[in-house]
Amino acid sequence: MQQIASWLDTLGLGQYAERFAENDIDPSVLRDLTDQDLEKIGVSLGHRRKMLRAIAESMAPDRGPRLLLEAEKRQLTVMFADLVGSTALSTRLDPEDLREIIGAYHRCCAEHIEKSGGFVARYMGDGVLAYFGYPGADEDDAERAVHAGLALVAAVAGLDAAPEARLRVRVGVATGLVIVGDLIGKGASQEHEVVGKTANLASRLQALAEPDTVVIDSSTRRLLGGLFEYLDLGSVSITGFSEPMPVWRVIGARAVDSRFEALRVTRTPLLGRDDEIELLMRRWQQAKLGLGSVVLISGEPGIGKSRLAETVVERLSDDPHICLRRFCSPRHQDSALFPTISQLERAAGFRRDDTDQ
Repeated sequence: MQQIASWLDTLGLGQYAERFAENDIDPSVLRDLTDQDLEKIGVSLGHRRKMLRAIAESMAPDRGPRLLLEAEKRQLTVMFADLVGSTALSTRLDPEDLREIIGAYHRCCAEHIEKSGGFVARYMGDGVLAYFGYPGADEDDAERAVHAGLALVAAVAGLDAAPEARLRVRVGVATGLVIVGDLIGKGASQEHEVVGKTANLASRLQALAEPDTVVIDSSTRRLLGGLFEYLDLGSVSITGFSEPMPVWRVIGARAVDSRFEALRVTRTPLLGRDDEIELLMRRWQQAKLGLGSVVLISGEPGIGKSRLAETVVERLSDDPHICLRRFCSPRHQDSALFPTISQLERAAGFRRDDTDQ
């Protein structure tokens, strides 16, 4: 917690260090703090505004000093995006015009990466390196990265470019264990780097990708399950890696009836939940008698909430019933009706390649 205390001291708000420590607030959760969270632990309104502004500035690319994060080992999903044909553009365009195009491309990348919860680590000419799972980690980082890649492909194609030219991008995504954090220095020299093969693999996958496509490695594919449609590209020899590696092209998101089923190819037995299942089955029997009720299943991530619900649905297979599933998504917070819209799309059997008509 010393990092948090030092950060608060730089803001002139060191008096709150003990409250942050008491509530287990470390650098990995800073980006998730809300005004309500800070108010709950007793931070005044003016100081809340000052903290939130500093957090926003520390997480944005190229905007002031970032909070120093010690290097640590963690699983990370890395995205590498590269603009196709930028060399040819540079021979045709005035440098000022090219600079405006590259700037628009960088802003487009940052917008879609950050919207999906990613962190833009570095701009390298027409290449963009991004992390999903750093500084904060979520259970769906791989999914967020692929959604960002697909959105980026569509958005870059719509950017204004030179006459008779269309911007195109290639995206590579890889997942694995890395050492991530400030590995370079402090202050102006601070860089959030990763050590490990994952970043190199993402870069190599980007180079393999066709323009306007997203290519992923086997670790990312395993985490995504059936959430997307894929094209198996087979095992490919990749520079720097001794063995050929299986890779996939992501075609697009699938409309799935159950995220739980889509994410888990293999089934695991449910143990130690007999009391909960019995309670839910009793509520079902009451509902059949006209005494309907609502049951909320809550708990920590990974504790088995979805598996419990699936088990109950399986036991109802012989009883007439209608199963309606709604899935919220942090990527669609600006669409209040997203869960219902998705349910209607699944019920109607819409496919990704259907025309508007």
